[in-house]
Amino acid sequence: MPVLRAGVRGRHRRWAPGGILTYATGRLHEEIAYVAYHFHWRLDDILDLEHPARQRFVAEISNINRRITEGD
Repeated sequence: MPVLRAGVRGRHRRWAPGGILTYATGRLHEEIAYVAYHFHWRLDDILDLEHPARQRFVAEISNINRRITEGD
């Protein structure tokens, strides 16, 4: 077995190596459905969005819906 640096061997398991985190599948589907429903974008186009961009669109759609509901 190859020798691992002490920092790798004893690291905390709170995050994946390289900083890649998993994202709850249910939450991802909710975001995709929300953007697709309101903007009528194709699935591939929504999946091509980076996570922060997709979250920004979800937030903006929510803001638009709130303003419409409140009559602004």
